Amino acid sequence: NKGKEGAGFFCVMANSTHERWFIVPQAVSAMRLVLDECFRWANQRKAFGKSLMTQPVIRFKLARMAGALEAVHNMLENVTHQMDVMPYQEQSAKLGGPIALLKFQATRVGTLIADEAAQIFGGRAITRTGMGSKVEGYLRTFKYSSILGGSEEVLADLAIRQQLRSPESVAPKL
Repeated sequence: NKGKEGAGFFCVMANSTHERWFIVPQAVSAMRLVLDECFRWANQRKAFGKSLMTQPVIRFKLARMAGALEAVHNMLENVTHQMDVMPYQEQSAKLGGPIALLKFQATRVGTLIADEAAQIFGGRAITRTGMGSKVEGYLRTFKYSSILGGSEEVLADLAIRQQLRSPESVAPKL
């Protein structure tokens, strides 16, 4: 299929918005699996004769992970709804920034979840078998979400630049 000469970059950029959106549900799903493993481990693992779940610092880590993950999921639902009701041309014009911000936020939450899961699991977070295997796999692969579809810095900048381009951009409405 032959396109217009000189229009290749636009074609790639138009598809990258949907590519970025496609990365986020996969990242959210992986984060949910890790969070579930953290809850299971904290309930099962005993330290000093008590379940890890009895430790306030563990509950804080779980709450921090869950809160951040639910916020990203909510952003994903919001953007997905907009994609569902907007014509493709309108999506291309209006959703590039919000989707860039969504992917940026999802990958930052992925880093938080990786860090906290490693702390909760301790040495088990680097084992490929048993209870630590899902966390270990996540620790090895979560950065792919940050790299594919555009780096975090580029996407954060894109989101803000697109917002500033809007005539009604007095206050952020990302």
